[in-house]
Amino acid sequence: MIELAWYKKCLRRDPTSTIQRYCSYIMKILISNDDGFTAPGIVALFEALKDVAEVEVIAPEHNNSAKSNALTVTSPLYVHRASNGFRYVNGTPADCVHIALTGLLEYRPDLVVSGINNGANMGDDTIYSGTVGAAMEGYLFGIPAIAFSQVQRDWLHLDAAARKARELILSLHQQQLVTRSPWLLNVNVPNLPYADIGTVKLCRLGRRHAAERVIQQTSPRGETMYWIGAAGAAADDAEGTDFHATAQGHMSMTPLQVDLTDHDHLGYWAQTISCLSTGADCT
Repeated sequence: MIELAWYKKCLRRDPTSTIQRYCSYIMKILISNDDGFTAPGIVALFEALKDVAEVEVIAPEHNNSAKSNALTVTSPLYVHRASNGFRYVNGTPADCVHIALTGLLEYRPDLVVSGINNGANMGDDTIYSGTVGAAMEGYLFGIPAIAFSQVQRDWLHLDAAARKARELILSLHQQQLVTRSPWLLNVNVPNLPYADIGTVKLCRLGRRHAAERVIQQTSPRGETMYWIGAAGAAADDAEGTDFHATAQGHMSMTPLQVDLTDHDHLGYWAQTISCLSTGADCT
């Protein structure tokens, strides 16, 4: 188990060595989330990391689930500091990280960590997720970033998830990966006691069925209002997916990319454009 003892071990090495200089460097971590600055997940993550890094928390004032990468560009943003030292913003998760990295912080963090989210961010969830959106904003600024989520929405065994997040971050730091070129990881932790959580499994994203039907209600004023339906059940939870790994009690880890280009079908669309430009039959 990697804990502060690892740093102490580093300090006993030759102080002139490269690894010694690296080990003795304390990470600077920016934490955000989408559940809001008072959410148990972000508090647990801060408590788990505060003694192994210089940690700054800048998170949304209110719950901003499913805000993805949205930035607020039509109204001003305000930053306030809570009694526990956390700073909160009247904006989205991406807003929090964006303003932190473009002027609010007086330094560049080594790592952006988002979470721990109250519920899974697997498969298609990652497109909508504000937790992933906050981490992705750090990645877009060239900083390694991780989004952490618990699979179930009950905060059960949150202490174990925070401990696992701490260990993964310290492992990445030990391997000298935190201060290198940027990467973006999406991690989901099953709601299990610490001893029952399996190893980290490298996974691809699964897929969900379409979301359930919209919920229609009538407001007290007689107007029709709509609530977005629940996410669909897993459609692709085969071995190798994040759904499968977490169902087996393991942590899922998926490296993400921002490039949405359909590279596999560029050739097909090139032929289609050629047909359209010449008026030929494209069928």
